[in-house]
Amino acid sequence: MTITHRDNDAILGRDDVDDIEAILSVTNSDVDEIQHIVADNADAIFTWDYSLARPHLRKLYEKAKVGQWNSTTDLPWDTEVDLEKVVTEDQSAISAGLSPDHYDGTIIEKWDDKQWLQFGLDNRRWTLSQFLHGEQGALLCTAKITETVPWYDAKLYASTQVMDEARHVEVFARYIDEKLEGGFQVNAHLRLLLDDIINDSRWDMTYLGMQVMVEGLALAAFGFMHQLTSEPLLKQLLRYVMSDEARHVAFGVLSLKEVYDGMTDAEMKDRQEFAFEAAVRMRDRFLAQEVWEKHGVNPKDVVPLILTDPTRDLFQTMLFSKIVPNCKKLGLLDRNDQWLRRRFEEMNVIQFEDLEDTGEEYVKFALDEGDEPANIT
Repeated sequence: MTITHRDNDAILGRDDVDDIEAILSVTNSDVDEIQHIVADNADAIFTWDYSLARPHLRKLYEKAKVGQWNSTTDLPWDTEVDLEKVVTEDQSAISAGLSPDHYDGTIIEKWDDKQWLQFGLDNRRWTLSQFLHGEQGALLCTAKITETVPWYDAKLYASTQVMDEARHVEVFARYIDEKLEGGFQVNAHLRLLLDDIINDSRWDMTYLGMQVMVEGLALAAFGFMHQLTSEPLLKQLLRYVMSDEARHVAFGVLSLKEVYDGMTDAEMKDRQEFAFEAAVRMRDRFLAQEVWEKHGVNPKDVVPLILTDPTRDLFQTMLFSKIVPNCKKLGLLDRNDQWLRRRFEEMNVIQFEDLEDTGEEYVKFALDEGDEPANIT
């Protein structure tokens, strides 16, 4: 059977992955939107087989039951957060993530310390706002998985993740409201990806898009921020969220491994293309065009430089440290003449392929009384 190979334009709407004009043309048309409706096109599946058919998912379910935490009582919400002090300390490593000399000749070359601080404050608000919006996407997707996955053990675990995601939405919304004094609207690239995941009728695509791709990137991003920030409340909040997120990614990997091992090349090609599209959309959303615009900078003047900034490049590639090994575990990298491997090579993220996949690694993220794991990035 001949496998049809779609080009980048058919998958992404542009030929060049780094086409700045095309990337920045994706914007929010209604910044005041409160509700956003997406058809989920899915059938709810009942199963009358209640046997223990997948012990690895039941093990995950048992860990989820004992891993629940109370966001109201377990986090020190009375912690005073001096946001200017925190961002000043974190800015070069995490909030700005930029090499100043790299931007000579642009408007930001003339920025003083106060302007960089104001940019850093908004960039922190924007970043945590996108975490919040992504967590609501996970809440809806996991509710859909509970409804659509045909396996009893998977339904049980997915139900625990619905509660986890509700807690994550709660803590990020509260932190943004109480400590950051407001946030940003959802980034258009992230919204398009969430729409695609919800809209697809195939239950495994919800797993792939949310559990493996979005949650995998979130796990890496949370780990990056957790390691570098000096703010104690945010650090603890991220640590609690990461303990859940690792289980969520493992849930996707453990479930899809069984399914993808039996798929045809044509079916796998659809999944490879979806994973590639998701990877590019997630990279595009971290370009923070809304923050630049708020500070009077034309994103077209700085985004091309961001894509080649060595400091920013490290951050961008590290975001894929969980996604790539999980895609390898699922057989997505090398099916169909290594199609997805070549795409990840072009994105300069293939170097993570031999890291431990989250299907095995998730136990390292479990919460221990008063302890931090040795390596959670």
